[in-house]
Amino acid sequence: MHNQIIFPNIETNRLLLRNVNNEDVDFIFKLFSNERVCEYLYDEEPFKSRNDAIEFVDSYKNPDEKGYNRWVLIKKGANQEPIGTCGLHYWDKTNNIAEIGYDLWHEYWRQGYMKEALVSAIEIGFTHLKLNRINAFVALHNDNSSKLLERVGFQNEGIYRDKHLYRGKYYDHYSFSLLKRDWE
Repeated sequence: MHNQIIFPNIETNRLLLRNVNNEDVDFIFKLFSNERVCEYLYDEEPFKSRNDAIEFVDSYKNPDEKGYNRWVLIKKGANQEPIGTCGLHYWDKTNNIAEIGYDLWHEYWRQGYMKEALVSAIEIGFTHLKLNRINAFVALHNDNSSKLLERVGFQNEGIYRDKHLYRGKYYDHYSFSLLKRDWE
């Protein structure tokens, strides 16, 4: 099991997905300190310093050992520009469930990039991680994210009440799931 790559680098039509590393610190800081990108991310405060980004990168290093990852989405082309991230975490190996998370720099919203990335990430989840179920949680007012999940086959199972305590207030989230049998 040690040498098996669970979270490989992936190539899609327009993107390269590779596991986050030290060269991504500046981009990660830009992404997670941006008000628009973080508008519905109630699980963590927006990054205040580059150090927050360094900690983020460190926490996702060696994903195959840790059992969770974050891919950086690199837009193919001359610049090899990073435009977002996605990853699988909270891997429950007993029940074959993991959670998917994702975020995209706002200039690339509504252009199909995240759908392209998620399809590949889901495929890795069902093949490499042998998942049966992938969870996703979306803040109630984040309509674009909800629509995206529905487009790739997730079902909205209802509201997960008071999922995150953020700045003194609790936030409900939609609970989405995708089962392997629905994906196939």
